[in-house]
Amino acid sequence: METQTVAQKLEALVKLQTIDSKIDELKKLRGDLPDEVQDLEDEIEGYRTRLSRYQTEQKDLDENIKKNKEAIKEAEKLIKKYQEQQKNVRNNREFDAITKEVELQELEIQISEKKIKQSKDEITRKKDELDKIEAQVNERAEHLNIKKKELDGILAESQEEEVRLLAEREKATKKIEDKNLLKYYERLRGSLTNGLAVVRVVRGAAEGCNIVIPPQKIAEIREKKKIVIDEHSGRILADVDIDTLDESDKPKSAKPAVTVVPTRRRKTAE
Repeated sequence: METQTVAQKLEALVKLQTIDSKIDELKKLRGDLPDEVQDLEDEIEGYRTRLSRYQTEQKDLDENIKKNKEAIKEAEKLIKKYQEQQKNVRNNREFDAITKEVELQELEIQISEKKIKQSKDEITRKKDELDKIEAQVNERAEHLNIKKKELDGILAESQEEEVRLLAEREKATKKIEDKNLLKYYERLRGSLTNGLAVVRVVRGAAEGCNIVIPPQKIAEIREKKKIVIDEHSGRILADVDIDTLDESDKPKSAKPAVTVVPTRRRKTAE
């Protein structure tokens, strides 16, 4: 059961926003390095996948060459066998039949030799591709090492601070009893480029978007009797910086009451 007042909810949200903003600042120090490192790792992984595929294809081509060479040997054996049979034929029909078989085996040898040549040409082409990819992998790996060292250096400086802030953040989220409000905050932060979901009104405008807030709404924000949302950006308006408001927008202080003392009328001489 919720026991927090609106003011307490806002205070807890402001605390969480402050922590998140500090975490955002640490992430900004890293810049695009984490994404660059990830992109390089993905690129290298892609190259290695291609290398693996080419190496598998090269093995298949080697296997095809081996099979075709065996087919040539088998055809040569058959030709030799048929040529021996030709010496013992009894008629022209048998001689022609054997001659046709010899021609078929010779054609088989030609086809196998052509396949061997094609496989060797493909192996040469793939070897050139492999050499190029390996060079690209080495070049990108060297670049990746440089980027990783940069990132590791930044992380070494900020990691302890980030761990502390993340622990504080976990405590801060637990202090927000209204979980729907917390979900709204998290969702809103994710949709904003600057991550400012809970802001003050400074110089009459909401921080983060500089949209002017009407005086009536400013009064509602100061009262802290309900959660006020900026209708334009969706940000939670948590407080008002009074010192930066124009005089016309500042709350009017009550004027001190003036006591009127009645004066006695002097009697006139008759």
